[in-house]
Amino acid sequence: MKKIAVVGGDGIGPEVTRVAVQLLEGLREKKGLPIELWELDLGADRYLRDGTTFPKEISDRIRAECAAVLLGAMGDPRVPGLEHARDILFGMRFGYDLYANVRPVKALSDRLVPLKGRAAKDVEMVVFRENTEGVYVGFGGQFKKGTPDEIGINEDVNTRKGVERIIRAAFDHAVKHGKKRVCMADKSNAMALAHELWLRTFKEVAATYPGIEARHVYVDALCLFMIQDPTQFDVIVTNNLFGDIVTDLGAALQGGLGMAASANIHASDPSRVAMFEPVHGSAPPLAGKDLANPFAALLSAGMLLTHLGHAGYEDLIERTIASALEQAQCTRDVGGDLGTRAAAAWVIERVLADA
Repeated sequence: MKKIAVVGGDGIGPEVTRVAVQLLEGLREKKGLPIELWELDLGADRYLRDGTTFPKEISDRIRAECAAVLLGAMGDPRVPGLEHARDILFGMRFGYDLYANVRPVKALSDRLVPLKGRAAKDVEMVVFRENTEGVYVGFGGQFKKGTPDEIGINEDVNTRKGVERIIRAAFDHAVKHGKKRVCMADKSNAMALAHELWLRTFKEVAATYPGIEARHVYVDALCLFMIQDPTQFDVIVTNNLFGDIVTDLGAALQGGLGMAASANIHASDPSRVAMFEPVHGSAPPLAGKDLANPFAALLSAGMLLTHLGHAGYEDLIERTIASALEQAQCTRDVGGDLGTRAAAAWVIERVLADA
């Protein structure tokens, strides 16, 4: 029995997580999947109620008992400092050493691709974003805050261990999935000290994968090339900050953030707890209005099932969502007129029928 912790979070998070849970529960009932769902009361509501963010005892239980976490979204304007969101998100990413943020960029409908003369078949790549280093570690500080002489510093932290393992994870993914190309993006022409480590390590690791074409580009050029011709990319690997930016660009190519799923994993030890989440954020203005696109959450659930060893469901979910898009059985952001619950129900009913 595999235990899955469920954190709906903030804004539209609980709405989209709820339908992903319905899908998982439906597959458990129909196919006898050995999964157990553990729903947790964590997020802005809990924080505002009693100050709780991410208690150590909960974190320890997830680490010890759970195979995965399904997370909705974090962020609420009632908590302008985002204390709860940082504790929960970074508590999982850093606390569980989930160093590989895996972001598929795959268009499921021709009409969602915003590039002239391009179709869904032209947008299929995956981005490996380093998830535990870079400027996100919080090294630095502020000096003379609030004065004309104020200084703000965030330091870009890169270790040989961290850089090598995310690059190796990207190459391993390419080998496992029959991909021929891995591209690494950095800014070593401007950040010569930190990103020379990336460039040197990439070349050394690439030499151990002679069957994979290894390519290095600067991140600004990568953004240009992704727009000009997305077909030239199979697997992209980059650092935490650049990965954050590039994957949002990738989401635009596949139809928007409502179509973008993600996994956060310890790639070299899949037995560790992993975390799966749609990447659209909490979107507070949409909360409670039945407007949020549920497809990213459903696709994230598919990635979760693959991670747990239940192969086939992820492809089934993708195909069903592609059918929903073709028939406009979807939310307004992707060309339909259904609400969150109705769009999800259309997909879930057909996935369960075909499972």
